[in-house]
Amino acid sequence: MAPVVFITGGARSGKSGFAQRRAEACSGPLLYLAAAQAADAEMAERIRLHQAERGVRWQTREEPLEIARALAEASGYGAVLFDCVTLWLSNLLFQHEEDQDKILEAVDRLAAVLPGIKIPVFLVSNEVGSGIVPENRLARLFRDLAGTANQRLAAVADEAWLVAAGCPLRLK
Repeated sequence: MAPVVFITGGARSGKSGFAQRRAEACSGPLLYLAAAQAADAEMAERIRLHQAERGVRWQTREEPLEIARALAEASGYGAVLFDCVTLWLSNLLFQHEEDQDKILEAVDRLAAVLPGIKIPVFLVSNEVGSGIVPENRLARLFRDLAGTANQRLAAVADEAWLVAAGCPLRLK
């Protein structure tokens, strides 16, 4: 069985770069599973720059919602990097009109599929619960869902890392 590696940290903490370096240590072609959607010109440019930084070993698959299915279908790669859990949760939040049960069911489907993946999987997620309590209901709901999802995914991971200021700290 291949390892599942959960990597979390704040915005611009270096977590994605750490995940990419870990994945690139694996042999063979690599799959970047992206939850991002180019909803505007700024996001489209961000996506373009990220793809250019990754290089030719990487194939990108954009999948905003069906991450468990996409991972289950991934074969022929040396590793998969899914970036990022919190963006996926945001997509689910709007897809399911804030229905927490449906969102957490999707998280549980992902957690259930991970141990059976035969190649290394690197999951990147933002740590959003370290700041002040958000002032509005939707932001509090998102923070709570992200915290729960991070706990559930880290629980099934073989390794869990926190990255702060570009410095990775192994949690498990």
